[in-house]
Amino acid sequence: MAQPSSRAELKEYCLKQLGKPVLEINVDDDQIDNLIDDAIQYFHERHYDGIERVYLKHKLTPTEKETIKQTGISTTQSATVVGAGLTSISYVEGVNYLPLPDSIIGVNSVLKLNSSTVSDGLFNIKYQLFLNDVYYYGALDLLNYSMVKRYLEDLDHVLNPQAMIRFNKTNHKLYLDIDWTEVGQNEYLIIDCYRIINPSEATKVYNDFWLKRYLTALIKKQWGMNMIKFNGVQLPGGIVLNGRQIYEDGLAEIEKLEEQLKNEYELPPIDLIG
Repeated sequence: MAQPSSRAELKEYCLKQLGKPVLEINVDDDQIDNLIDDAIQYFHERHYDGIERVYLKHKLTPTEKETIKQTGISTTQSATVVGAGLTSISYVEGVNYLPLPDSIIGVNSVLKLNSSTVSDGLFNIKYQLFLNDVYYYGALDLLNYSMVKRYLEDLDHVLNPQAMIRFNKTNHKLYLDIDWTEVGQNEYLIIDCYRIINPSEATKVYNDFWLKRYLTALIKKQWGMNMIKFNGVQLPGGIVLNGRQIYEDGLAEIEKLEEQLKNEYELPPIDLIG
């Protein structure tokens, strides 16, 4: 039990840390289940071990391509304009998006659909250069080769830029603002994105040291909140209930653990220079 590998074992571990079975932990099972969900959600959103970077491959079928290319309406909204002599204006939204799984929480980019500007089969500049010059061994100027490659990459970026995308994890729609007429049949989309770690598959999540302490503090806070109205009540044997102290201790531990997560386990934001 010291190394929980399931949701039930994590729950039992935290209760024992609070004193079970020596003490009666006055927290309902449904409350604990909600706290486990909250703790895991916070772990996924902030802890660098809560997500993984993956590359998803999706084969764009002709039916999907035609649907996205259409200028049909996915949603229609109306707005009333006051004082302009107009009663309402309708707004339409295209359908140029692909639905992503709920486990995806962020998208970096979509790999280029076409990179033939720089290389394509026998016309690959790297292939041609090595085919003609590499047999000279020491005659190849690596600096010149590197500069030529950098120039061609800049040229490719101008003529064949990265796909413009928009994504929000609340609706799981990946919008691709590209010219769909240039996308070939049965084209593959390679999506560079971040996916949450599923605890049911990666059971070591339940044994994460920070997560165990954080969930224990959440349960302690809930325990104190449940008992706070009995503050000062004296039980048989002279024991006095102090729910407010339990609540404040749990709250202080939560704040300390969240600060530790921010300083030690959370990925730092990327600086913007300009």
